Amino acid sequence: YEVVRVSSNLVVVPVSVTDAKGQPVLGLKATDFRLEEEGRAQEIAELGNPEQLPLDIAILLDVSGSVDARFAFEQQAAAGFLKQVLRAGDRATVFAIDEKPRFVQELTSAAHAAEKLMAVTSAKGFTAFFDTVLEAARYLEKSSGAGRRKVIVVISDGDDTARMVDLASEQNREATLKITGKEAQLRLIDRSVLEVQREVQRAEITFYSINPSGNTMHLNVRTARAEQGMQKIAEATGGAAFVPARLEELNEMFNRITAELRSQYLLQYYSNNDSPSGKFLRIKVNLPAQPQLRIRARQGYYPKKGGR
Repeated sequence: YEVVRVSSNLVVVPVSVTDAKGQPVLGLKATDFRLEEEGRAQEIAELGNPEQLPLDIAILLDVSGSVDARFAFEQQAAAGFLKQVLRAGDRATVFAIDEKPRFVQELTSAAHAAEKLMAVTSAKGFTAFFDTVLEAARYLEKSSGAGRRKVIVVISDGDDTARMVDLASEQNREATLKITGKEAQLRLIDRSVLEVQREVQRAEITFYSINPSGNTMHLNVRTARAEQGMQKIAEATGGAAFVPARLEELNEMFNRITAELRSQYLLQYYSNNDSPSGKFLRIKVNLPAQPQLRIRARQGYYPKKGGR
């Protein structure tokens, strides 16, 4: 007789559910959720407990000139967050967003990562925001094993001045570019956001950002677009983009990320989609009986070659 091989891949979707006040909602069951892949309803095989899947968190701290005044406070808040959120078996890695991505500490314990984070010094240079997120995503994809939740937490205004410098020199070379500087900058941001979003989605990472510049980000079109870019990446991956109005609210934002990571629902299902690897598959999660609750889940994933 013939053996029928079913190629089905286990997909794990971390889902955060919050109420109108932003507080995590606990106690939901698998039957409360509806999950679709490419428009087709999927059977949820298991609702995992977040404690079962250890965390690997990359903290990306902006050390460039634009954040100088708030730097020490941000550092302490981020170090406190690591000690609070990480449990035994969880790990953290640290990157500095400098003129070039600066790899500060490989995956390690909370105490060690916090210590390394506190030793990072601020700089006065340009901000290589996008390249640092890309490097962190690639590092997590390579170094974080299966069965671990991968998270990037960025403390930055997201305004990448390093790529702007490259753009300026490029435009000087090509005087034929009949495009105003501002338009070119905004196009560059949009292109870069899409590039980073793809990599973060491919690595199955949840992206969070905290923009400590508060409402001053609206001062110019470019910094506003930079914040929108971080929101797009967060939304696509099931994370969140926070903009505290005052620096003192930074700890509160970190507390919200901690609460969320500790109370996520891990929806697990077997996908029978035989699309070629490399094709992005869209996921949609909702709570049919409780539409008033807010759900955050990644918008999809790239199937891995030869199963997951």
